[in-house]
Amino acid sequence: MRILILSLLIAAPAIAAPKPAVPHPGAEVYQNVCQACHMANAMGAVGAGRITALARNPNLQYPEYPISVVTGGKGAMPWFRGQLTDQEIADVIDYVRGNFGNRYNKGPGGKVTAAMVAESGVAAPTRGER
Repeated sequence: MRILILSLLIAAPAIAAPKPAVPHPGAEVYQNVCQACHMANAMGAVGAGRITALARNPNLQYPEYPISVVTGGKGAMPWFRGQLTDQEIADVIDYVRGNFGNRYNKGPGGKVTAAMVAESGVAAPTRGER
C-alpha cells in the first residue's frame, strides 16, 4: 500500500502538469525564413537597405497585400512562391498578422488559408523574370 501511495505522489505532478502550448505552424517558417531580415521582434532593420517592420503594421490588416508581397516579392524582398508551399505561406502570414502587436487574423479577412494564397497570390516567376 505504501508503494502505491508513494508511486501516486511521485506521478501526480507529471499527470497534473499542463501540456505545453502547440506553437503556431507559421512560427517556424518565420524563424527560418523571415527573421533574418525582419528580425526576431519583427521590427525590421536599416543597413544596406530598409527592411520593413512587420510589427504593428497596418498594411497587414487585409490579407491580400501580404499574400501579394510574399508570393511575388517587392523591392529587395524576394518572392517565395515556388520556394514555400501555399500552406507555409498562409501559415507565416497568419502568424505575423496575429503576433508582434498585430491582431488582424481576427478581423477583416480572418485567418489566411492555403486556398486564399493559391487564388490571390502572384504566379511564380520563370527564367529569372520578376
